[in-house]
Amino acid sequence: MRVEIWSDIICPWCGLGNHRLDRAVERFEHGADVEVVHRSFPLDPSMPSGPVMTAREMLKTKHGMDDDQVEAATGHVRELAERDGLTPYIVADNTVGNTALVHEFLAYATDRGKHTEAWHRTFRAYFGSAHPVFEIDGLLDLAAELGLDRDETRQVLEDRRYRDQVEDETRQAQRLGARGVPFIVVDGQYAVSGAQDTETLLDVLRQVWAKSHPALPSNA
Repeated sequence: MRVEIWSDIICPWCGLGNHRLDRAVERFEHGADVEVVHRSFPLDPSMPSGPVMTAREMLKTKHGMDDDQVEAATGHVRELAERDGLTPYIVADNTVGNTALVHEFLAYATDRGKHTEAWHRTFRAYFGSAHPVFEIDGLLDLAAELGLDRDETRQVLEDRRYRDQVEDETRQAQRLGARGVPFIVVDGQYAVSGAQDTETLLDVLRQVWAKSHPALPSNA
């Protein structure tokens, strides 16, 4: 059974949603038969390249929130993430920027056989230690941790070799009805929006599995 999940690396609900999906698959009775495929969905391609401000500043200037509203919004997802074992989980004071390049890095890592490890490591680096993911130098450090060649990674990112792939994945999600992320599609037939809790995701896996693997009739 294939589970596709579209995310943006700087989306705190995506980091939490990916973690909860992993826990659901771990608990699923047929988890060994589940393939989780990560897809790219940069939320705001119009943002300038490089880190431009903190999430706190962005929410105040772009969305008109005051300090209390920012703390309520970011504190809620941070608390949920930490309750689920993601500690620390840096949200309000993390930097935000255009994520096209980090998604191209993830596409390249996937081509080099590092798909799941790259997505997991990048989420944890960003939310766990506020690692810079908007410029090439920060991504080269992640490449080294994954065992990827730094020089080749730099050339791939400078050439923007995976830009079309990232854009194609975003359009695919939009065709499937995604208006935001995380967005999950199970076996091409069941869509789930938002960072649903682990129990909900586990129920979805079981329901879809039961439909595609009907029980054999009893001879009794």
